[in-house]
Amino acid sequence: MAAGRTNWGNVILVVSLAILIAVEIFGVALASGWALAGLFELGPIVAYVLMALFSALAAYGMVAFMRRVVKVERLSSRG
Repeated sequence: MAAGRTNWGNVILVVSLAILIAVEIFGVALASGWALAGLFELGPIVAYVLMALFSALAAYGMVAFMRRVVKVERLSSRG
């Protein structure tokens, strides 16, 4: 982060955005694993494996998204 004053409005926006999108993405990941395992009658172990796999993909997507957001959004102002 560059030296300067912190733009708290943008910081709050980025944190709020991260919380909102993370809850939605991880909710979809867990529900998808549960639903696919139930649909194909794969059992609880496979359901947990699918949920873990989809959650790992969601975490990767969330990290990539937040890197882009932080790169674009000005979190500090110079001067």
